[in-house]
Amino acid sequence: MIRQQDLFIDGNWVKPGSEKYLDKYNPTTGELYGRFASASKEEVDAAVDLAYEAQRKWERLTSVERSKYLYRLIDLISERRHELEDLLMDEVGKPRKEAIQEVDGVIDQLQYYAEFARKITGDVVEGTKGERIILQYKVPYGVVLAITPWNFPAAMIARKVGPALITGNSVILKPSSDTPFTAGWMVQRIAEAGFPKGVVNLITGKGDEVGDYLTSHKKVAVITLTGESRTGVKVMRSASSIMAKLILELGGKAPFIVWKDADLDLALKVLMWAKYWNAGQSCIAAERLYVHEEVYDQFIKRFVEKSREIRVGDPRRNEMGPLINYGQLSKVSKFVASAQEQGAKVLLGGERPKLEGRFSKGFHYLPTILGDATQDMEIFREEIFGPVIGAMRVGDNFDRVIELANDSDYGLASYLFTRNLSLAAKAFREIKFGELYVNMPGPEATQGYHAGFRMSGQAGENSRYGIEEYLKVKNVYLDYSPDPTEGEVIPPYT
Repeated sequence: MIRQQDLFIDGNWVKPGSEKYLDKYNPTTGELYGRFASASKEEVDAAVDLAYEAQRKWERLTSVERSKYLYRLIDLISERRHELEDLLMDEVGKPRKEAIQEVDGVIDQLQYYAEFARKITGDVVEGTKGERIILQYKVPYGVVLAITPWNFPAAMIARKVGPALITGNSVILKPSSDTPFTAGWMVQRIAEAGFPKGVVNLITGKGDEVGDYLTSHKKVAVITLTGESRTGVKVMRSASSIMAKLILELGGKAPFIVWKDADLDLALKVLMWAKYWNAGQSCIAAERLYVHEEVYDQFIKRFVEKSREIRVGDPRRNEMGPLINYGQLSKVSKFVASAQEQGAKVLLGGERPKLEGRFSKGFHYLPTILGDATQDMEIFREEIFGPVIGAMRVGDNFDRVIELANDSDYGLASYLFTRNLSLAAKAFREIKFGELYVNMPGPEATQGYHAGFRMSGQAGENSRYGIEEYLKVKNVYLDYSPDPTEGEVIPPYT
């Protein structure tokens, strides 16, 4: 069945005035999966205007009152979670286990934000005189534009929409054109939860058309984006004309360091997750493998053997599904070819799997390990976003390894495996990444602040710090003395 999805504006599903729809393909089979609406500038304007008006009423509710809507949303998602799991398997190509985990994450995040309703606080500060105080309290920005990616489409909606709503903002949701139907499913549950009309609106269309227009819209106050670093730079330029607040979670190039004293069983187990989770399509995926020379040969041998066991294909039956689209498949293939030209050796994979029937046209790629990688190779410089990793042998100079890890345009996640507490403490201080996982896997916890350095973004998400990104401080200067002007020099304006 070919799906068709419209725009969601002011609490209603609305057909695009142009009657223009875009195609979405199933990444597992390459077949047409559905068609979704392409919004016009006029429809974008209408949605933003309505969100702007709805936000003024939404803000007047207390955060506790707003939390009740989130709790109803959580109940609806929990009751119908199997629909969302199936959608993630079809639209993204997630293996069943990973689809279940993502829905768990959606519920976890929304619960966290709903529970934060009684924790939004401000300050009372002394004034310049004894009978003066300064009230500093938190207020919402207004209309939030949430631009969500395709790799974790439901979880990223929860991560952005949850804190925006609990803090009193309204939302324009612009999902990736690779995952419009997951966004539509989430928005439909929001409607069923009874959120006031206009508080959440869904606008779909091409990023270089609809997205560009939205990021320079004068009524948009906050732009939260998860996506490529190039997209982030483009959004920053566009948003500068409206001085919008930016929350950007961008690309990653995570180093994965295995030291000579590491628990190799643990390191291997975590690496299998860190590299192949979501077919490597994650901003915190391990992309640069640094292994101490004393354990390099045995560790890489075990890594190759274990990776060879991964079954690729239909995500309902296998451990790893496809890449999201043909463009991503082509990009990953070019990275591997480039690495070989630069001297890396393919130890495993390096090609598409040979699948039969309808799955033969899907966007699948085998787990790929490239040995003899060096720091200057493209696979160590650019984000791959696929099941491919380069491995590099390193010596006994831990300072040098940290330098190599930090030698990147990106700075989101990093991994270290060692039993040496002194080395771990050194890494705490000196590895310049927003997250460091020591002897453990990710992903980031909802109560942890998820933020990157350098080209990996600015501001952050999750935790109380992430919630406060959606609030600004308003100051009220209050004088309660009988004569507020006593002792003050007041200019004699006439």
